[in-house]
Amino acid sequence: MKLAVFESRGRPRWTRLAALLTALEKGRPEAEASVDELPVLYRQLCNDLALARERELSSALVAELNDLALRGHRLLYQARTGQWHQIGAFLARDFPRAVRREWRLLVLCSAIFYGLALGIGAVVYRTPDVIYSFMSEGSVQRFEEMYDPEGGVATEVRSADDDARMFGFYIWNNVSIAFRTFASGLAFGVGTILSLVFNAFSFGLVAAHLVRVGSAQTFFGFVIAHSAFELTAMLLAGVAGMRLGLALVAPGARTRLASLRGAARQSLPILAGAGLMLVVAAGIEAFWSPRLLPPTVKYAAGAASWAIVVSWLSFSGRVSGD
Repeated sequence: MKLAVFESRGRPRWTRLAALLTALEKGRPEAEASVDELPVLYRQLCNDLALARERELSSALVAELNDLALRGHRLLYQARTGQWHQIGAFLARDFPRAVRREWRLLVLCSAIFYGLALGIGAVVYRTPDVIYSFMSEGSVQRFEEMYDPEGGVATEVRSADDDARMFGFYIWNNVSIAFRTFASGLAFGVGTILSLVFNAFSFGLVAAHLVRVGSAQTFFGFVIAHSAFELTAMLLAGVAGMRLGLALVAPGARTRLASLRGAARQSLPILAGAGLMLVVAAGIEAFWSPRLLPPTVKYAAGAASWAIVVSWLSFSGRVSGD
């Protein structure tokens, strides 16, 4: 291929790429509409550069294309690392700060959930038949079989495909529960409270019954690690839902719609962070919790998980004066 033919074919692309890179480097608003072109033009440029070097075309042209390639690589690399930097900053700073701003609602939701779970658990432990007032005999039996110390909730033989399948299921299940807890706050907060009550009753009933029938170690060994992220995320979804409900109950000087919009913006970082926590919880539940390991290892991992969550939300992102 002659230099003139090669250059005539590639020059329009190179000119377009150079203009786009310049606009993006200078932060011009009009470049945003064409940013999707950048990866395609960059790949074509890399092919052209490789061909020019292979066929030993003009050294000046090779230098020009190489310069464009370096600029494109730098811009693309910065864009990708910038996205990760934003996510990291959100998790390390913005999310914990948003949670701490709503500490009163977090205390309220925690008191509702853990208070009811402990209360109903104490009743079930003392009066075992009470559980059948809330759950069918078949459901109770399934939980007993699932967490039977001789059963299969913890195993060494589950395949990687099964782990991946359960990971997807746990994400869907946990996120759907959290979203319902949040969205039901639109019913003036009552729906969120009812969701917390329902989940507290379910957890307290099952936990107390399994402790009473001798499956405490199996049950808590399975749930302790992922529960730090899962239960905390559910409570944070409750916090976000309560914020919506309070905006409707007490909008102040604003209209209810304006108050709701403000509450939604305020709650969004909490809801997004809770969603990421549920993904982590699903990963632990799918890939770690079923592993057949000594109880001390399971409890140590659980203690570490709770320490990480509490420390992260309590101290991360603090500045002097916080």
